[in-house]
Amino acid sequence: MKRRRLRGVRVHPLALVESGTIGRGTRVWAFAHVMPGARIGSRCNIGEHCFIESGAVVGDDVTVKNGVALWDGVTVADGAFLGPYAVFTNDARPRSDPRYKTPREKFLPTRVGRGATVGANATVVCGMRIGEWAFVGAGAVVTRDVPPHAIVVGNPARRIGFVCRCTRPIRTRRACACGALYRIQGGKVETVRPPGDRARR
Repeated sequence: MKRRRLRGVRVHPLALVESGTIGRGTRVWAFAHVMPGARIGSRCNIGEHCFIESGAVVGDDVTVKNGVALWDGVTVADGAFLGPYAVFTNDARPRSDPRYKTPREKFLPTRVGRGATVGANATVVCGMRIGEWAFVGAGAVVTRDVPPHAIVVGNPARRIGFVCRCTRPIRTRRACACGALYRIQGGKVETVRPPGDRARR
């Protein structure tokens, strides 16, 4: 098989990359398979034994650790982290029998927001939205949307708190050590001051 040449992309000799839409600085490691029509941004790290299907979209600066499969309809925004063997799906009622298979146009889209983390061995059921900077704990099973900055754990995943971009817990009426300041109202987080933008004294 003729290997695809991608300028500025590092592809391990044992990886199979069939997509021509991969940004500069991205690395694809051994035994990964990127199908035609998959889109991957710049400066990503695609670990060993990953599978990225046609129709999957990966933003810039995304880490996809070993053994993760991203199916058609899964979109991962810039700066997200997908831990080892995290599981995604795209069919809520899967069948193998062709009489009952779900048509591709009825797959449920899943979105992982900017800067979010999905921990090792977590499962994200199709159709869910993981909010910006949210943190899904290892082994969690996500069966409903995760709000921005929320920390969720367990099966089914439940919210146990909120987390800053820097991964420290958000505490009401206290600035984070990184300089960020948040307001929690009605189970939602509002950014009052972003990290690194400390108020002058």
